[in-house]
Amino acid sequence: MNYKEILFFIAKCLTISLEEKNRQEIEKQLESTSIDWDAVVKVSTAHYVFPALYCNLKRADFLQYLPQELVSYMEHITDLNRDRNRQIIQQAKDLNSLLLANNIRPIFLKGTGNLLAGIYDDIDERMVGDIDFIFSKEDYPKAIAFLKEFGYSEVNKYKYYFPDAQKHYRRLQKKNSIAAIEIHSALLDIKKYTKEFNYSFIEKDSQIKKGVTVLSYANKLNLSIIANQINDYGFYYKTMALRNAYDVFLLSKKTNAKEAVNTLDKLSQPLHCFLAACYEVFNSVDSLEYNITKKTASYLSVFNSQFTNRKTTKRRHKRIKVYLFLKTRVNILYKSIMYKEYRVWLFKRVTDKNWYKEKLVQLGLK
Repeated sequence: MNYKEILFFIAKCLTISLEEKNRQEIEKQLESTSIDWDAVVKVSTAHYVFPALYCNLKRADFLQYLPQELVSYMEHITDLNRDRNRQIIQQAKDLNSLLLANNIRPIFLKGTGNLLAGIYDDIDERMVGDIDFIFSKEDYPKAIAFLKEFGYSEVNKYKYYFPDAQKHYRRLQKKNSIAAIEIHSALLDIKKYTKEFNYSFIEKDSQIKKGVTVLSYANKLNLSIIANQINDYGFYYKTMALRNAYDVFLLSKKTNAKEAVNTLDKLSQPLHCFLAACYEVFNSVDSLEYNITKKTASYLSVFNSQFTNRKTTKRRHKRIKVYLFLKTRVNILYKSIMYKEYRVWLFKRVTDKNWYKEKLVQLGLK
């Protein structure tokens, strides 16, 4: 099995609890084809869907087709993830109660928000890193100050910090807590998009689940795409993270995906391109229909071509990485010319010997 076959196999497996056509095709494939399970483990782990893969195969009663040693390993990893998620859910609920008691209302985002909203059949399906929540402009500084007073401190401490808070404050964590937290003031870094997808936009139709505020299903779907397509530059690279795609698939069963994306303006095109890739990878699932345009067709063409020539793709991605790096640095230089606080930060950075050492390590020169 090549990489594309493995990726598409995993993706299709993630839908078998809800898509009968895919369920039948996967069972036939399991019965008649030799699966490269080592590769499946590697790719599903890299995409953070290993527990979700196990849960879907278990619900379909397909574990009988897997090597017993693999089943045992999958059970072990999924058990660990379930325990972690239980603790994350409890930590999130405690934070919610604490903040609400002090007249500060959080809206929970991303993986933790999806767990709290109950979009998964099993909480062990979703692999979660941090607890993300967003606040109004008025509550944002209050939340930072309050949670620091409550015992949350910076995960990574530096001598100086970039002047922009960007979309969230520095990661904080409390001793003996399972997860770090990210306190958001925005949902994207790119200014041309922040005007249409921001706190005001998502707050007006947010929903409350057992006392906890989360995004509407439509905006959950939009944010799941934005996190990969915009914040992680997936639109540039023409790549997909299956964890985000799986969330989009599940949310498409609770809201109309096409209509959700069409509520946006400038973001609509890159989000429809991601929907198009999901439709392709998940085997033409109806709920993932998208606006068919020349731009989505062009995007899909590049997306699919990357699987056939890995060397060319690697070179292309390297060029994109260099472009994004230079774009960021030019922006920093521009701000340093225009604003004093950026000049001060840049001077401290370039005169810091430890910074040079870190860069040498990152470049593999030391």
